[in-house]
Amino acid sequence: MLLGMVMFALNDAMGKWLVSSYGLGQVVLLRSIAALLILVPMVWMAGASSLINVERPGMQFARVVFSTAEVFCFYYAVMYLPLADVMTYWLAAPIYVAAVSPFLLGEQVGWRRWTAIAIGFIGVIIALEPSSAMFTMPAVISIIGSAAFAFMLITGRFLRGTPDSTLVFFQVVGAGLAGLAFVPFDWAPIASSRDLLLLGLLGIVAMSAHMLVNRALKMSDAATVAPLQYTLLLWAVIFGWLFFGDLPRLGMMIGAALIIASGLFIFVREQTLKKKEKVLPAVPE
Repeated sequence: MLLGMVMFALNDAMGKWLVSSYGLGQVVLLRSIAALLILVPMVWMAGASSLINVERPGMQFARVVFSTAEVFCFYYAVMYLPLADVMTYWLAAPIYVAAVSPFLLGEQVGWRRWTAIAIGFIGVIIALEPSSAMFTMPAVISIIGSAAFAFMLITGRFLRGTPDSTLVFFQVVGAGLAGLAFVPFDWAPIASSRDLLLLGLLGIVAMSAHMLVNRALKMSDAATVAPLQYTLLLWAVIFGWLFFGDLPRLGMMIGAALIIASGLFIFVREQTLKKKEKVLPAVPE
C-alpha cells in the first residue's frame, strides 16, 4: 500500500510535468494507451465475458463518466496549482462519500460522523483560503474533480461483483476516448525521446499503482491498509518541492490536517460499526 501511494504520487508529478508542455487530451490519450498494454492481457486471461456480461450497465457507464471527469479535472488543476494543494482536495473525497451515503446508499450516519464530515468540510474551506481566489477556475475545477472522484467511489460500491480489471479497463477506455476527442484541439509535437518515454511510463506507473493497492487490499484487511492512503499527501509535498519548487501554504497544511483527521475518524467509525453488526443487530449510532 505504501509503495502504491508512492507510485500514485509519482504518476501525479509526471502528469503535472507533462501537461505543462503537451495538450491535456494528448496526455490522457497516451496515458490510456500505455495502461491498456498492461490491462488487455489481464482482461484476456479473465475472458471476454467479463467485459460483455457486466452487472448494472447503467451504473458502469456512470462510473466511467465520473472517472473520466475526475482525470481531466485533476490534470487541469495541476497545471495551475501546487501538487500538494490538488491532492488535499482529492483526499477529501471519502468525506463527500460519507456525506451523501445516507441519501444515495441508504446508510445510517450518526452524529459522530456528521461532526467529522463538518470538520472535513471546514478543512476544505481553509485549504481553499476563503477569498476571491477560491473562486478561480483551477480551484473550482479541483472541487468538481474531487466530487467526481467521490461519486466514482460511490458507484464502485454498487459494482462490488465486477472484477477490478474490468472496472479499470472501462475506466481507462473512457478516459482514452475522451482524450482522443480533444486531441485535434490541443496536440503538440513530442519534443524529445525523453518526453515520449515519460508519456508511456505515465500509464504504466498509474496501472502499477492500482495493482499494488488492489494487491494490498487482498493481502490484508482494509482497516490495516486504507489509512495509509494519506501518506500520498506527504509524497505530493516532497515531489512538489523537488520537481517544481512548490512549498506548502500554511492554510493548505491546516486544512489538510483537518481533512485527514476527519477522514480517518470516519473510516475508523465505519470499521467499528461493521464489527458491531457482526455481533449485534443493526442499530442507529
